[in-house]
Amino acid sequence: MSVHDDKVAEFHQLHSSGCFVMPNPWDAGSARALEGMGFKALATTSAGMAWSLGLADDEVTLEQMLAHCRAVVDAVTVPVNADFKGGYAVDPAQVAANVRRAVETGVAGLSIEDSSGDATDPLFEFDLAVERVRAARRAIDESGSGIVLTGRSEGFVIGRPDIDETIRRLRAYAAAGADCLYAPRISELEDVAAIVAAVSPKPVNLLLNTPFTTVGEAARMGVRRISVGGTLARTAWGGFLQAAREIADAGTVSRFQQLPDVEGLFAP
Repeated sequence: MSVHDDKVAEFHQLHSSGCFVMPNPWDAGSARALEGMGFKALATTSAGMAWSLGLADDEVTLEQMLAHCRAVVDAVTVPVNADFKGGYAVDPAQVAANVRRAVETGVAGLSIEDSSGDATDPLFEFDLAVERVRAARRAIDESGSGIVLTGRSEGFVIGRPDIDETIRRLRAYAAAGADCLYAPRISELEDVAAIVAAVSPKPVNLLLNTPFTTVGEAARMGVRRISVGGTLARTAWGGFLQAAREIADAGTVSRFQQLPDVEGLFAP
């Protein structure tokens, strides 16, 4: 087996039982730091990556995302899941083509979401959304890589928090070949429980980006995988902006104390 095959097998094994946390680095350095803390898998964050380039999330190109995936994969030894947005295409055939390119970066998994980017109609029409997941599944199967496919429904992200529609979509994505199901920004425990029950035995990813629950509680509810999206990146930006604003406004550096030995994180 190749190194990639081993990582894919390891990633599938993580999804088979229990609950694991898959935090989201935004560059190679943050990826290495998280691996050093003992996390068994990592996931990219399209938003965190975009901010590191001085871009908004929806301004990142396919080529930039593919290069980012390669950089993170090459920086660590654990499996990496790609936040692959909507596959950087609308047409299912082009989604499939882009997924094949993502597989070549060495990621152990990727997600396809149903957000359209159109403010007037922010979710792809149901049948099209399902066909896009089905196309990604075919592309993965044809590649022979077996990477983990996550189907994402974005209703709670784009201002349409309809749990019944979210479940309808997630169940359809599971039937279309998604290995894992994910509805970001769910923050009510009864909704989490409803999703876990609806798609069982397929594993569910929970976004933990506010303190509405804990890893232990989510695990007890049957959540299999936990990620944090761009929230670690936002936390880092928060510290940076506060310190910089203090310098700009007051000319003081009170936050320049008790700082981590970042160099030590990467010492041989």
